[in-house]
Amino acid sequence: MIGMNYKDNMNEIRTSKDVSQKEIAKVLNISPYTYSHYETQDAIIPIKHLNEFCNYFNVSLDYFFGFVTNAKYLNSAREINLKLSGTRLKEIRKLNKMTQEKLANTLHVARTIITEYEKGHFPISTHSLYTICKNYNISADYLLGKIDNPQILNK
Repeated sequence: MIGMNYKDNMNEIRTSKDVSQKEIAKVLNISPYTYSHYETQDAIIPIKHLNEFCNYFNVSLDYFFGFVTNAKYLNSAREINLKLSGTRLKEIRKLNKMTQEKLANTLHVARTIITEYEKGHFPISTHSLYTICKNYNISADYLLGKIDNPQILNK
């Protein structure tokens, strides 16, 4: 399992814009206590809040995760496209000759979760998204349908 480490980036993004934890918590419609746990990674930030955070600060998911050094992509959508995300996940899985079962084992989730992701029934979890992007060298923004160009990440 790949360990995420976004807390330094999250803190840097917020403090560089001189925004307090209390202010961003209000934007995300969560308590400051919950937000502080996201920023210290005592709790994993859900995709919904992660997307809102990135939109608020006008940065890409890839930048948030530390995958790229450019803060944003041109013409990035604000919303996650669940259907497109599911299609792209299935394409990436097949390109890498993986069954749903094998991907589920890699992500430490049930195979039915992969089915639900691929059908676009709900967004990929933050940890699964990070792991997929790191393992298969693909952009989180692309995978979630926020950009059209399949950015390849440098490992």
